[in-house]
Amino acid sequence: MTPYSQQDRSDAYGNLIDRRHSIPTLSIMIASLLPQFVLTAAIPYAVPAGLLMLVAWRLVRPGLLPIWIGLPLGAFDDLFSGQPFGSAILLWSLAMIGVEILDSKLPWRTFFQDWFTAGLIFFIYAVLGCVISGALITIPALTALGPQIAFAVLFYPFAARITANLDRLRLTRWRRA
Repeated sequence: MTPYSQQDRSDAYGNLIDRRHSIPTLSIMIASLLPQFVLTAAIPYAVPAGLLMLVAWRLVRPGLLPIWIGLPLGAFDDLFSGQPFGSAILLWSLAMIGVEILDSKLPWRTFFQDWFTAGLIFFIYAVLGCVISGALITIPALTALGPQIAFAVLFYPFAARITANLDRLRLTRWRRA
């Protein structure tokens, strides 16, 4: 006999599936693949969509994702981003730790404070990503990073809305037909 019978793994709505982390993780992984479909240009204007979704999930639903999730999701992003392997692992983990520290200091925040926090994370991510990749930080380099940072900050409300809708889907109980 198995330690868990079928009755232990089901309820009135069917089989119990652990949906706590599957939808957020899949949405972050899919978002990490999105910049691959943007055309190459002379300046980096493709938004780091994986980080955008990670920050949106962490700020919209605090406590849902564990703090260590930056490591495996950063590794997945490193496989497709073109940055040196380990840069997203480090930077995403630091972003998760930073937001965790912010949550301990300011447990009640408004959307605009979250938006500012996300913008600060995107700025630090872009600058440290340049440093890790070996680029020199000069005024023209920071100017070239401007559109990428601006697009990331402007797309954060859209990512937060997608996150809220995906969270509503995650919490929906589905009855077997």
